[in-house]
Amino acid sequence: MVQAKKAQRPATAVPARSSGSRTMSDSDYAGLAQFRHQIRSFLAFSEAAAAQQGLTPTQHQALLGIKGFVRPGPATAGDVARFLLIRHHSAVELIDRLAKLGLVSRAADPEDARRVHLKLTKKGERKLQALSRKNLEELRRAASPALSRLLKSFRASSKP
Repeated sequence: MVQAKKAQRPATAVPARSSGSRTMSDSDYAGLAQFRHQIRSFLAFSEAAAAQQGLTPTQHQALLGIKGFVRPGPATAGDVARFLLIRHHSAVELIDRLAKLGLVSRAADPEDARRVHLKLTKKGERKLQALSRKNLEELRRAASPALSRLLKSFRASSKP
């Protein structure tokens, strides 16, 4: 009898261990709060830009993952699942919706027909390119300078 392969869960982030030798200062908390605010501000911008293109944030992220988060060779549903930190079946459902929108095409792997390769369609490429340009402009305009200042303050506050 063939046993079903256990579903792999995405690895979750494990917090770094604290050395315990240094206490947190008010400026540490302020820096962390500002850092999280900058990240959330950028994500809100990116989500609004995706909505303007008629996409959900998750659909945008899937397109980005298919285009940019690939190992050697074309992306697969497993790659999308790992990139988005979701289960494989959820990634397949998301890819189904993207295919219905005409943003993604599928092709069987010529070496292993069980594996399906994903590729952005021309329409998917256009939407992703438009969104990526807006996101990069926003990073250059606002997020990058603010994050750079915050990272410098973290480095300065971590010195003994």
